[in-house]
Amino acid sequence: MDLASALRWTTERYPHRRAVGGPAPLTYAEWDTRTERYAHALHALGAHEGSRAIFMLQGGEPLATLHLAAQKARVTSLPLSTRFGTEELAYCIADCAPALIAVDEHTHDLVRRAIALVEEPPPVVWAGHPDLGPTAMPSVARTAAGAPGTVVPAAPSGDDVSVMLYTSGTTGKPKGVPRTHSAEHHAALAHLVQTGHAPGEATLGVMPLFHTMGLRSLLASVLSAGVWVPQPRFDAEEALDLIREEQISALYLVPTIYWSLLQTGRLSEAGGSLRTIAYAGAAMTPTLAQRLNDAIHPERFVNHYGSTEIYTFTIGPDNITKPGCAGRAGIFSRIRLIDPDPDATPDQVVADGERGQVIASLGSPEAFAGYWNRPDADAKAIRDGWYYTNDLAVADEDGDLWVSGRVDDMINSGGENLYPEEIEHALAACPDLDEVIVAGSPHERWGHAVTAFVVGRPGDTPEETLAKVAAYARDEAGLPSLKRPKRYVAVDHIPKSAVGKILRRRLTAGEFEVLADSEDGATS
Repeated sequence: MDLASALRWTTERYPHRRAVGGPAPLTYAEWDTRTERYAHALHALGAHEGSRAIFMLQGGEPLATLHLAAQKARVTSLPLSTRFGTEELAYCIADCAPALIAVDEHTHDLVRRAIALVEEPPPVVWAGHPDLGPTAMPSVARTAAGAPGTVVPAAPSGDDVSVMLYTSGTTGKPKGVPRTHSAEHHAALAHLVQTGHAPGEATLGVMPLFHTMGLRSLLASVLSAGVWVPQPRFDAEEALDLIREEQISALYLVPTIYWSLLQTGRLSEAGGSLRTIAYAGAAMTPTLAQRLNDAIHPERFVNHYGSTEIYTFTIGPDNITKPGCAGRAGIFSRIRLIDPDPDATPDQVVADGERGQVIASLGSPEAFAGYWNRPDADAKAIRDGWYYTNDLAVADEDGDLWVSGRVDDMINSGGENLYPEEIEHALAACPDLDEVIVAGSPHERWGHAVTAFVVGRPGDTPEETLAKVAAYARDEAGLPSLKRPKRYVAVDHIPKSAVGKILRRRLTAGEFEVLADSEDGATS
């Protein structure tokens, strides 16, 4: 199955049903026609069948339309992160050799700086607001206006590459992850089944389309003839207004966005229509899960554990009674827990109850086939038909998975292996902090010391925050002395990626501003 046919078939079933919500709604018939014209425009602007096109737009309906048009044009869509630095973006442009780059008013200057570093830069076309674009630059909208609304004479197959996403590059250069139409279709189907997303349901489209979660919300909505309500840039108050006004019933977000919604104090009132909520991208603390349960009382609360490379590893379908549990393999998935040693083979399965590295079968129809132009990355992550996630987990007596961090994040302190997320969950219930992240920092005696990076509550000085959190860890967190932080650092914020994923390695690399440090009393 290909995604071009998926949109066309949904349109045949429900031509007059709303497809796009918000202030500029579209029916499925209107959206189908618009994406056909944009597909013709991509061809006219030089993105021919089999080529690649970079879409550097802030988000919302314009980016979603271009992505769907690319499916019809048989062009590989590359929605890139708008938070890439100039050099990162230049690397991706040179790496994928696109036929064109589409920009808007938010990304035009960044792209211009990046292509100045590329030896053979591609043409740049305007896809933002028609009144804001340079008049000399080719416009996707103007080209589409003169294009026929008929079906594009391109027939994508399930094996064609639908999209290539670039990973965030927190451990090196960004890696291109090509995903076929078939893999994207199966992932969207899995999302519908695994989250309980009902036909015709309204969902918030705030997760960026350069991230697999954003694509999943969009494509699952198309397959289920639902209403996709775009929010190009997250704002908690605006998001709650959209949830209330559009009667949104399904959310799929990262934990940091749920936390922001709770902080407004309005989620209980505005979220009365919410029926199912799901999260992915990072672990959720039991404290946050309980607060969401109390505020929303969802019928279904799902933890989706997966990756860009293979959409689903496992599904924790009951985050109400087992908060934080990653559950079992998804409907198209197969997993194993093996020895955490980086050189372990897929057959080195750990014993019941032991912590191991999660590996997932590449036999899943949701899986990619390998990285773009990166045999070194393939050699590290792919072995004998299995994808090595670099995540650590343990299975409980029910056979459900509990993810406990990354192999690379494991802290060896005094000869003992300690797991940051376990300590974070214990500290997160402290009423005197907003956020806490645990990492290892070098220590003369212990090798590495468990270090808690904390963001305090408004009104407390950094020194007061450190004292309160240290007291909580000692007296109330239930942590044995070995697992209690040996160092506490107050920072102004926790570094996160564009989709809200914690960038723990920036902390271990010392990329933070110290407000107070229990180790030396330094303040700023």
